Amino acid sequence: MSRFLLTLPLIALPLAACTPAEQTTALGALGGAAVGAAVSSDADREKGALIGAAVGAAAATLLGPASQPGKCRYRDAYGREYIANC
Repeated sequence: MSRFLLTLPLIALPLAACTPAEQTTALGALGGAAVGAAVSSDADREKGALIGAAVGAAAATLLGPASQPGKCRYRDAYGREYIANC
């Protein structure tokens, strides 16, 4: 029960984000943390969750969905964003 109460703010975090880009980043971090915790060993579960959250947030920010169906937003090496087919 205490774990549920600790994870409840993490579930509400994506809903509290203001813009769709922030929501996407928050959901990426949450998903990355879940995957990182799931694939790490018992001794390194927290470290796996932190690394997974960082990777998930970065991936969601750099490769986030675009506002058009079937399109994704990408960022090139120079930091320019462009939209292309997923």
